[in-house]
Amino acid sequence: MNNSVGNTARLLGAGLRALLVLTIVCGVIYPLVVTGIAQVAFSNKANGSEIKSGGKVVGSELIGQTYNLPKKDPNNADEAAQPDLKWFQPRPSNGLGANSINTQYQLIISGATNLSGDNDKLIQQVKDAKDAVVKDNSTAGYQVNPADVPADAVTSSGSGLDPQISPAYAKIQVHRVAERNHLDVKQVEKLVADNTDGRILGFMGEPGVNVLKLNIALKELTQK
Repeated sequence: MNNSVGNTARLLGAGLRALLVLTIVCGVIYPLVVTGIAQVAFSNKANGSEIKSGGKVVGSELIGQTYNLPKKDPNNADEAAQPDLKWFQPRPSNGLGANSINTQYQLIISGATNLSGDNDKLIQQVKDAKDAVVKDNSTAGYQVNPADVPADAVTSSGSGLDPQISPAYAKIQVHRVAERNHLDVKQVEKLVADNTDGRILGFMGEPGVNVLKLNIALKELTQK
């Protein structure tokens, strides 16, 4: 009886010591070491890939943002947001573009509607979005060809949070942005080129333009 109690006590003691050691190693030391390495080697990514403008954090390069005009009635949830056309616009997220349920690039409701390719609602959304892209980006000296409108201009991403647009969509917006900001088209084209990221390792993925970075560069250019 005494041996049984003693063995149980020793087993409990060994288990408690193991729990304490593992808690310290896995719950304290390991997280501190990993966090320290991340801060030293990948500080920007470890802190959320923050983007700063004027010394202030204005967003993350991983999360898209909207660039809309203020609502006439901020309390009216049914009032559709209108894009502020002096800025480069991201992928659709305001209900106009296909597969869109995330109206303001909000993390809490990221996702898509999962409408099928032959869904009548989806088809009409794509048509409406294409018409809007052509109308908004056609200027006195530049007419957008509907055939040149890329898919990302009329459809939202699967998460509804995509921070990038294709170079083709950025190119379509160049003349409109230049006209609205009284800039030379060549200046705006250079902004797009400077803010276009190539394929990862030269062969993975597709080139993309981070809209937030591009609009920050545009703001800095207009303030010179």
